[in-house]
Amino acid sequence: MLPLAAQASCESVKADITQKIVGNGVPESGFRLDIVPNDSADQAGGQVVGHCENDTQKIVYIRSAEGTDAGVAASDAPSP
Repeated sequence: MLPLAAQASCESVKADITQKIVGNGVPESGFRLDIVPNDSADQAGGQVVGHCENDTQKIVYIRSAEGTDAGVAASDAPSP
């Protein structure tokens, strides 16, 4: 039962980050947030914007091509 509670914690952190990004004017269709193990964060192809589960998981911001300019850099992601 503990892993479910820990996952819920990651989901709540992810939801908080999503609200902040949307609040900065980025449409929800313009990005996604992935929860990945620490050792996979470098291969996720995005920017780490948060962490959860006692810092064993990272939340990675990945900007989608839909509705965005090709020249927009991932550096436009919010700071953690």
